Amino acid sequence: MRITVLCVGKLKEPYFRDAAAEYIKRLSRYCRPEIIETADEKTPDNASRAEEDAILAKEAQRIRKRIAESAYVITLDISGKKMDSVSFGRTIERLGTEGKSHLCFVIGGSLGLHESVKRRADLAVSFSDMTFPHQLMRIILLEQIYRGFRIVSGEPYHK
Repeated sequence: MRITVLCVGKLKEPYFRDAAAEYIKRLSRYCRPEIIETADEKTPDNASRAEEDAILAKEAQRIRKRIAESAYVITLDISGKKMDSVSFGRTIERLGTEGKSHLCFVIGGSLGLHESVKRRADLAVSFSDMTFPHQLMRIILLEQIYRGFRIVSGEPYHK
């Protein structure tokens, strides 16, 4: 299975880059993981709704260009489906057995995701009602994908 994590923005801090690299290394036992980063737009302080919409549209255009047509798209969206780690792992497993050989997880920028990206999603997942910085969310997502593979493989993983 191929797992793509498509993200708006780059990881700036070395500790985030190190954590992402570690999870990519661990995941390579279970799948073919890749990270694709797209450029983020600068959001001015006190941006108007129209300015935010324009920023989201520009980011969405870049995101949509990088989504493979055959990919099963999972967006990270606060209004998405909530599930525990076991359910998340079982969802990945089920999608694989249904023939979905490429899962593409999409993490938006600081303003979230444009409606056009949300409409492209096959599944929207929420990790919490809380808001997380998108850089940290990338690490949380990679860890949960790794945890999910460990769970469905029957391998121990700390709780």
